[in-house]
Order: sequence, then C-alpha cells, then structure tokens
Amino acid sequence: MNVSKAGTRTGVLVTWRATPIAVRYLLGGVLINQIGAFVQTFLVLYLTVRGFSVGQAGAALTAYSAGAVFGTLLGGELTHRIGARSTIVSAMAASALVLGFVPWLCGASRFGPLLVAITIAGLATQSYRPAAALLLSELTLDEHRVMSFSMMRIALNVGAALAPLIAAGLILASWDLLFWLDAATALAYALVALTLLPRTSAPQELAQPAENKQFAYVVLLRDIRYLLFLASVLLGSIIYVQYTVALPLKITAEGHSAALYSAVLVTASLLLVLTELKITTYVKQWPVYVAGAVGTAVMGLGIAAYGLASSGALIVLATVVFVLGVMVCGPSMFAYPTRFPVALRARYVGAHQAAFGLGIALGPTVGVLAWEGLGNGTWWVFGAIGVIASLCALMGMHKRTLSEMTS
Repeated sequence: MNVSKAGTRTGVLVTWRATPIAVRYLLGGVLINQIGAFVQTFLVLYLTVRGFSVGQAGAALTAYSAGAVFGTLLGGELTHRIGARSTIVSAMAASALVLGFVPWLCGASRFGPLLVAITIAGLATQSYRPAAALLLSELTLDEHRVMSFSMMRIALNVGAALAPLIAAGLILASWDLLFWLDAATALAYALVALTLLPRTSAPQELAQPAENKQFAYVVLLRDIRYLLFLASVLLGSIIYVQYTVALPLKITAEGHSAALYSAVLVTASLLLVLTELKITTYVKQWPVYVAGAVGTAVMGLGIAAYGLASSGALIVLATVVFVLGVMVCGPSMFAYPTRFPVALRARYVGAHQAAFGLGIALGPTVGVLAWEGLGNGTWWVFGAIGVIASLCALMGMHKRTLSEMTS
C-alpha cells in the first residue's frame, strides 16, 4: 500500500491504487443507491400526479425530510450498537421494503398510512450514511482519509447527476417506476454490503473507570467546540442549497432565460465531478480547521457575489467561486467527525450528518422567505452567514488533544 511522506502530495491515482477493495465496493454501493434516489426530488410531482393536493404533497415532503434528519441520528446509534455493515444492510433493506409499497398507498383515502410510510422511508434511507462514513474511515489509512471522503462525495454527485436523466425515461412509462427502481437500488446496495463489505463489530467503550463514562450524546452536548463545528455545518448547508433555491428566483426576476439556470447547474456539476479530487490532493495537506474555515469563507464569498452579478457570465463566475469553496471545505469537514475516539465516533458522525441534513431541509424555506423579504439583498445576508460559519469552523475544528476529545 502506498504511504506518502509527510509534506508530499499524493495524487488521485496513487490514492485509488492504495484504496482497499472493500472501500471500492462501498463507494460502488453508494453510487448504485444514489442513482436511484428519486423520492425527495420527485415526491411532490409524483403525489400531485396521483391526485393529492399541493398541501398534502408538501406535508409528505416535510415528513420525508424530518425522517431523514432523525435517520442520521438513528444510523449513528445503530452503528455504535450493531456495527457499520449490519447498519447499512438493515437500513437499505428497510428502505427497499417501504419504498416498494408506497405506490399501493397512494389512494386518496390512504394519506395517513402514506405519510407514515414516507417518514419511515426518509428515516431508513438516510440512516446508512453514518455507517458508510465510519466504515470508510476504518478501512482507509489516515493520510488518505480526506481523499476517500472526496471520492464518496464524487460517487454521490455522479449519482445525483444521473438520477434525473434516468427518472425522465421512467416517467414516460410509469411514475410508479420511480419508487420501484429506488427500492431496487436500495436492495442492491444492501446485497453489496452483505456479501462484499467486511463484517464489523460494534465499537468498544473507552477504557475509563465506570464512574467517568458518559453517554456519548451527553458528551457531545458538553463539547462546545464540536457544537461550533455543527453550527458551521448547519449554516453552511443552508447556504449551499441557495444556488438551487434563491438563485433561480433571482434569474427569473431579472429576466434571464431558464437556459442560464441550466448552465449554472451544469457548471456546478462538472466542476464537482471533474476537479474535486484533484483539488483535494492539495487541500488534504492543510490542517482540517484551515480547510474548513477557508472553504466555507470562499463559499460565502461566491454566494455574496450573486448580489453583484447582473449578467449571465458573472452569475456563472460567482458559481465557480461558490463551488470552489464547497470543494475545499467539503471533504475535510465530512472526514473530521471520524477522528474522534471510537466510543464517541458513531454518534458524532450521526450528529454531523443530522446537522447537514437539517440545513438542507431548512434551506429552501429560508431562501424563499429571504428572497421575498430582501430581494437581491438576500445574497449579502447569506454572505454574512458564510463568515459566521467560517469562524465557527475555525474555532470548532482547531487542533485538539485526545484528552480534549474525551473529556
């Protein structure tokens, strides 16, 4: 296995060759699952086509999002208790089962059971993420950890880019196929995990006197620096979604064509897929708090630049700056919770995923309300939030000793 010398830069191919085969299976499973991740994107359209009101569809999407946030916490707890592989298998199998039955619950008189099923689907679908993050960190050398998380992000982004294209073809045949293929890809991921991923046991508690042991979430709530990190993640994810929420509102209000928004989305996707791994080969040498703080600040700068961007070219340029910030901070911030001691790690990862998911869930509402109240001034507000998030990352992720992590 390749081990780079301190201070040297390890390339993408070197890291990939040094990646254990189990990590490649894990990333492949993530990609397969993400390719079929249609529910959150198409749920509102699906339910309105099936005869539900817009209000009911919105309630269902809220229920799915709430389930997803709590699912990441549940996933961290399950990973701690039964191990990463068992959590992935259980979560994906449950997701496949529930999603497969959703089309049969779409009769107008079954909205209550449908709402319950959608909530459970969000809970199950997202609960695999902490387990995947923990397993990835356990199977990867420390020097390759940030790069490995960048690879996972690429798998997620490639799947997210392909999913709408696949969905467009499925809809022509039947809307129900969206749920059935989503269920099939979840089941495929469960089978990959069951047959190809290594069996992992639940982590052991820290070697401390019994009277000094504390429940991990109590430790977390007393960990002010980690709470600052979570605040940065929450604020950063709220900012992150604005290029898909507030930006199209700006483009429409200023009389630009829909083609400009398509160009923004294509630019963002191509940059993430084609350049993040290369950028990570440089960023992974930085202290994690530098990567987190600088990347979040650059992301906020890109968001603020939308306030000055009046032409299509400037909007695309601001998007490039914004995505650069995402690529700088993303891998390091997703890898950071896996640095904590084993007895805390799963719950800390789950809390991080929950903060990120909560920001993604709240972001659309915050963005729409901000645009309606402030118009173009929205971007200065989000830019200021980016500065706050950057400071939280700087203080929360600064180098810590083992005793600070376990006290």
